[in-house]
Formats: sequence, C-alpha cells, structure tokens
Amino acid sequence: MEEAQTFELQTRVVGQNQDEDIPFTNQSQPKHYKWWIRVISYILFLISGQSAAILLGRLYFDKGGNSKWMATFVQSAGFPILLPFLFYFSPFVKSVPVSVTSVPRRPKISTLVFLYSAFGLLLTGDNLMYSYGLLYLPVSTYSLLCATQLAFNAVFSFFLNSQKFSPFILNSVILLTISASLLAVNSDSENASTVSKGKYVIGFLCTVGASATYSLYLSLTFSAVLDMQIYPSFVATCGCVVGLFASGEWRSLSKEMKEYKEGKVSYMMTLIFTAVTWQVASIGLLGLIFEVSSLFSNVISTLTSPVVPILAVIFFHDKMDGIKAMAMLLAIWGFLSYIYQQYLDDSKSKVKKKMKANSNEASLGLTGQV
Repeated sequence: MEEAQTFELQTRVVGQNQDEDIPFTNQSQPKHYKWWIRVISYILFLISGQSAAILLGRLYFDKGGNSKWMATFVQSAGFPILLPFLFYFSPFVKSVPVSVTSVPRRPKISTLVFLYSAFGLLLTGDNLMYSYGLLYLPVSTYSLLCATQLAFNAVFSFFLNSQKFSPFILNSVILLTISASLLAVNSDSENASTVSKGKYVIGFLCTVGASATYSLYLSLTFSAVLDMQIYPSFVATCGCVVGLFASGEWRSLSKEMKEYKEGKVSYMMTLIFTAVTWQVASIGLLGLIFEVSSLFSNVISTLTSPVVPILAVIFFHDKMDGIKAMAMLLAIWGFLSYIYQQYLDDSKSKVKKKMKANSNEASLGLTGQV
C-alpha cells in the first residue's frame, strides 16, 4: 500500500461507489497475458494462503496450543513481509496521470497516528474473535460462518455508501443468513463431545462478529490500502503483546511448548508458518486490489468458504452432516448471486463509460468542424 494521498487518487474505488470500482490497470487497453498471469497468481496466493492459515490455526489448538493471544498475535505479526511491496507498487501509483488540483492534502501526522492506532486496535479485537472461533468451532463450521462477510459487506455498503439493495444482493444476504442460522441450530449434533454448547455459542458469535468487524474495516480503510494494512498490523501486533502479558498467558507458553504433541520444533514451525501464510494471503489480497479492484479481492477471499470445509473433513475429520452440507450449498449460492450482481454492475459501468467516451469524441468532432 502506498502513501495515503497518492493511493486515494486511484481508490475511491472500493466500498464507496461500485460504478467507480474499476481495475487499476488502464481499461482502454486490452489485457495482456502477463496481467492475467499476475491476477491468477494473486488469486492462488489469496485462496491457498487463507486456507492454509485457517488450517494451521486449528492445528495449533488441536495439538495442545491454548493461548488465544498467541493465536491472535501470529495473524498480524508477519506484516514486515509486506514492506517490500511499498516499493513494488509505488511506481504504478505514480504513473497514474492525474491533475494537480485532484491531489488531496496529506492528513496531519497526528490524524494519521490516531487513525492507524484506532484501526490497529479494531484489528486486534477482530483477530482475537477469530481466534476464539477457531478454538471453539470445527474448522468447516468456522469457514462457512466467515462467508457472512459478504452479507455484512453489502449491509455496510448500503448504510455507509448509499448502495441500493438489488434483488441479487438481497438474495445473497438472505441465503448467507440462512446458512449461518442452520449452523447455529446444528450445535447439538456436532462437536458436543469436546466443546460445551456454551463455548460453541461463544465461538459462533465471535466468528460472526469478527466477519462483521472485518467487513467494516475493509469498508473504511481502502482509500490507502497498503498503509492501512501495514501500520494497523504493527499496532495490532503490539496490542497482542500487551494482551499476552496482561492476561498472564505468557507464563504458560514455555509449558505449552514442552507439552505440544508434535514437539517444540513443530510448535515453533506451526506458529511461524501460520504468520507467513496469513501474509501470503495479504499479498494476494493487495495484488488483486492493485490489479483489479478491492471489491473483487474481497469476493475472492470468500472462495475459501467451500474449500476449507472440504480440507477440514480430510485433515481434521470434521463431520459433514446434512445440515452442514445444506449450509455450504446455500453459502455457495449466495456467493454466486453476489458475484452475478457485481458482473451486472461492471457491465453497466463499462457501457456508461463507452457511451461517455463516444459522446466526448462526437463533441470534439463538432468542435473541430466549427
């Protein structure tokens, strides 16, 4: 992510007006095969990184890990991996032709510090809720609940950006709500032997709350995407360290490492790879924002919802009963409905831009004749 003021020129984009949510690359030029390779690579980074991070997070708890703050810490602690991308993406932003008058004034340092701190603390709470969800829920259930992020994204777009609810968006919200409701009433039939119903409810509420919080975070921070990923992540990491010591969990980390079922080395590697895979997912997320749009990256990130439950059945032997299978199908249906509406919006936007370009050309032709 870049300088707040320069990136804001190209991203009024996400979350604000979907007609303006256009690819970062020049729309008037045909897509080069290298562009497609980059986009496909970023999609693979996002899906594989996010899926692996969720599975590794669950593995940590399954093999003897019990520190919620440590699980929260690794979700943001790998942010230094993103620092080189500040230099990689900067040339693209600087090459965008804009008028001098369109450059917004850079906010005061005190304002930026306040914003980064506030968003960092928000991210800390969000990651902590995700950790509780991973601890108390089966991975498949957790992943399906994370799909509600799309529904919350639509709701926040309605209230924050005055985006109307189309029939397909409304259908998506309803289907994802029903999917989450099915998982809520299914608490008695799954995981009853290992987790109490009360803890299941806590995990359920925390996961839904985390999805809502993250949707709000995305809606508010995409005017300076890279800055709003790195600096709040730094604050969130510091917040996790404070939480780790304030809660007293740091005292049990040594014992936790010794008693980890797979050994000390495996314990450290699990935490390290969890941190790395979250940042791999972030690289994919950021790459898609720069190459396509932030909305597209948000939608692609929910593709892990049907992928992770299948992997969870294979690696963690999660139960896939009829209710959960129905919830997964409804989530996929809601996802496709959301995607189709974005396709319609994008097509309408392209038609408008083409008509505007033709109108401008016609006006220039008449002026030349005069």
